Amino acid sequence: MSLIEILKLIEIVREKLNILGLNKPLSDPDVIQLSQRLDSLINMYNDLNIRKIS
Repeated sequence: MSLIEILKLIEIVREKLNILGLNKPLSDPDVIQLSQRLDSLINMYNDLNIRKIS
């Protein structure tokens, strides 16, 4: 997956998380799961970006 593809996914998941967080408590399993997915995508982006720079 390219950096641009990951960035697009990050934006999609971030928007979904914002909407979900407005409608459910932050402790809701769905919110936590989506938040973890966003964390994973951000980590993936950072890892690939570091390799690209090195």
